[in-house]
Amino acid sequence: MKSASISPEIEKIIQSIQLIAFDFDGVFTDNMVYTFEDGREAVKCSRSEGLGLQKLNALGVDMLVISTEKNSVVAARCRKLGLPYIQGCDNKLAALRGFITKKKISLDHVAFVGNDINDIPCLEQVGLPIIVQDSHPDVVQYARYRTDRPGGCGAVREICDLFDTIIRKSRPESD
Repeated sequence: MKSASISPEIEKIIQSIQLIAFDFDGVFTDNMVYTFEDGREAVKCSRSEGLGLQKLNALGVDMLVISTEKNSVVAARCRKLGLPYIQGCDNKLAALRGFITKKKISLDHVAFVGNDINDIPCLEQVGLPIIVQDSHPDVVQYARYRTDRPGGCGAVREICDLFDTIIRKSRPESD
């Protein structure tokens, strides 16, 4: 789905979003893991995500990463990108609810980006459920938007650019 084909309804929802919560593996990554002989792991992420996330930050959209993974790579990447994160999380929806309660944001004003069945509880509850192109088939029915790009290959940047375009279009030009 290209941004040019975004329905007015989805545009209106995007304009109301105050927080985008992202899963990590399969969204920021290509869902693959490189395992070294000594047990260390590495993942592949797209460098383009950082500039996209800066756009959202400049627009005042809050962001959060919620991951079931306990690997230090999640923390390292989120720190580098300046993103708050919750990792080692068995209940993403409870974590999301706890975070938005502190921020005084309702689930209606949250977008969640996921890719697999452990994301379904969040996808079912938020105002804008988003999945990446290569998501597991079992989550497709829960999405209102599906990226053209797969996870780890610019999907996060695509979402950031979409939000940037729609939010800027809705705001009056400042002199």
